[in-house]
Amino acid sequence: QLQLEESGGDLVQPGESLRLSCIVSGFHLKYYAIGWFRQAPGKEREGVACIGRYNDQPLYSDSVKGRFTISRDSGKNMVYLQMDRLEFEDTAVYYCAVPPPFTPCSPGVAYNDWGQGTQVTVSS
Repeated sequence: QLQLEESGGDLVQPGESLRLSCIVSGFHLKYYAIGWFRQAPGKEREGVACIGRYNDQPLYSDSVKGRFTISRDSGKNMVYLQMDRLEFEDTAVYYCAVPPPFTPCSPGVAYNDWGQGTQVTVSS
């Protein structure tokens, strides 16, 4: 059974940094691309970042490009999202999710398995 669990969410001030972690179990991460998503109150869920199986060509949303960095350690079944220069608009519940195996990062890809999310709040 595929399971994903996020951690690292917190309350921070604008301009600060935070690193989210996602640990996966029940499957070998090396066969999967993996993405980070977020959902703010009253808004639709949006894709934030995605990284392919071979750490190739990470994709980022325009809203986080240059501030967030996605990385993975397939040997540890871990994925990270380093978030720098956080802004009020980054406040959301953040989720990690995987598409079907051997599916690359690409807009429109369906993500089948999700974690429960971790709350990030940016407030002064």
